Amino acid sequence: MYQQPNLISSPQAKNLFLPKLQQFRAAGSIEEYTFDALKPKKQLKEIKKILLPEKKKFIIKYGYKFNLKDRCVVCGMHHIWESGDYLRPPIPLDGVTKGRPMRGTYCPKHAGVHKQMEMLQQQILADEHGLDFKAFIPRPKVPQMLKSGPITTLSKQDILSLTSTGWVISPPVVKDNETEMAEVIRLIAEIEVNTVRLNAIVTNAKKVE
Repeated sequence: MYQQPNLISSPQAKNLFLPKLQQFRAAGSIEEYTFDALKPKKQLKEIKKILLPEKKKFIIKYGYKFNLKDRCVVCGMHHIWESGDYLRPPIPLDGVTKGRPMRGTYCPKHAGVHKQMEMLQQQILADEHGLDFKAFIPRPKVPQMLKSGPITTLSKQDILSLTSTGWVISPPVVKDNETEMAEVIRLIAEIEVNTVRLNAIVTNAKKVE
């Protein structure tokens, strides 16, 4: 069956025979760029070469080849971004980090490279001010129950908070060899818990009235 050729660039298999710069400028799947330079500022110059808009090469060399709506300014891939997509890139500039805004966009592959460049810029800025860049990387918050497992101990604040909302917490079974000092501490804790619960009941009764 005849298939009409696609005139718009689409992701292709990675051509290992191309130079590294051309491999990352071509359309493809999202992948992390590995730097050849060691210093951050040289790495920034290196990654900016990937995101430079493709210029016209035939007849009229002035202007850019893929400066069209919903087209990647680097490889020409057609992509429409959703408003809530976390990888959605900003408006491309003809100088990558400065210059005039363009009508095109970045494809997912080059949007990922752009995110990597932004992280590198933040790292350079942190180094210039003597800050630790790793301290500013957000870490996922794990819920307390998932991180600590079943609750086996309660602090004094936990007990008072639970009893004030109506929970009834009974102390563990007292052993025969409990000392007098341990019994005194237990009785004082029970008095505090009952007092907090009594105050909560009186407060709720006043609100109802």
